Amino acid sequence: MDCDEGDTHTMSYTGSYIWSLRRQVGSRTLLVPGAQVLLIDAEGRGLFQQRADTGVWELPAGSCEEGGDFTDAAVRELAEETGLRVEREDLTAFGTLSDPQVHTLTYPNGDVTHCFALCFVARRWAGELSPGADEVRQALFRPLDAPPRPLHPPTEVVLSMYERFRVEGRFQAR
Repeated sequence: MDCDEGDTHTMSYTGSYIWSLRRQVGSRTLLVPGAQVLLIDAEGRGLFQQRADTGVWELPAGSCEEGGDFTDAAVRELAEETGLRVEREDLTAFGTLSDPQVHTLTYPNGDVTHCFALCFVARRWAGELSPGADEVRQALFRPLDAPPRPLHPPTEVVLSMYERFRVEGRFQAR
C-alpha cells in the first residue's frame, strides 16, 4: 500500500513504525519515506493492484521501517501485497516521487502523509501471485498504456516517469 497508511480497517499496518508514530501525533501530516515497485512481465505489462480500502488501482508500495532502507521496503511490500518475491539486485531505481501536490495523501480515517517514494522496476521475481487480502482486492498485469481504472494519481505520475526513464535513460525526480 502506498506509504503504509493508517486505515481504520485492521491491516498489516498495526504494529508498524507508522502505526507507532500515529499513536503519538494522531492524523497530523507525517513525512514518510517509502518505495514503489513496477513489476513488468515478459509481455511488457505492469502489475497493478486494487486497494481494499478505496478501490483505486496502484503499484505495490509501502513505507520504510526502522532499520531498513528503500530496497528493503520494496522487497517487503511486494511480498506482503502480492505474494511475489524479488531479489534486491533485481530492483532498478528509476525515479523518486515526492511532489507534495501529487504525493500528499489523506486516508479514509483522516490520516495525512507526504510520501517520499523511491520508484523501482523489476523484471524478475519468484512465487505465485496471491494478493494480500487485508490490503489488496485483486492484482493483475495490464499494458502500461492501458492501466486499470480508477488509477491512483501518484501511480499515473510514476508510470509517466518510468516512460521518460525508458526513453531518456535518465533517473527521474518529481
